[in-house]
Amino acid sequence: MTSIEKELIDTGKSLVDNQLAWGTSGNISLRMNDESMLISGSGTKLGELKKDDFVVFDIYTDKKGGERKASKETPMHSGIYKKRKDAKAILHSSPFYTTLVACSNELSIISELFIETMYYLENVSYIDYYHPGSQELGDAVAEQSLNANIIIMKNHGVIVFDDSMPQALMRLETLEMACRMVLEAKKAGIRLTRIPDKVVEDFLENSLYKPRKIHKNK
Repeated sequence: MTSIEKELIDTGKSLVDNQLAWGTSGNISLRMNDESMLISGSGTKLGELKKDDFVVFDIYTDKKGGERKASKETPMHSGIYKKRKDAKAILHSSPFYTTLVACSNELSIISELFIETMYYLENVSYIDYYHPGSQELGDAVAEQSLNANIIIMKNHGVIVFDDSMPQALMRLETLEMACRMVLEAKKAGIRLTRIPDKVVEDFLENSLYKPRKIHKNK
């Protein structure tokens, strides 16, 4: 088993153990080099991945290695890797609270709540519903990846990416936590207090929490 396979297996188990994915509802990938990625195969359960459950896929030619069928959501993954050279790891799943928000017109993501939301949820994009696995979905995700590392897909779920798998996972964990807070506060009639924009900007630029990640669309 290679180190990249082990990282994907461990990530899949973590997603399921922490209720960030369920059944066959998600897919994950890691960039191998400039031209190829390793992605979970079609129909695989993220919590039970084995070394034979992955497919080497060429980002630009759509050619794959081996007999196994790649995830049907491959167009989203390859689209992001094409547009964002800094993307090294991608997670797609349907966590409960995040998906509830994705299925509602009345709720939205709030980033000005606490330290992790200010940093990891600074840029969130939304796209309309497209059928899973469609090129239309892949194109819409790829386009929005120029604006954000988190893309909420209407009535579907979310796709998250970063320059490492731990950072992508942290984005997803923070997103689910924020969605849960918003929903629980709404249910309890609690009004959440947002951090002022000037304080958020000062935190991102001057707090030394983590280097701010800003992608410049060229």
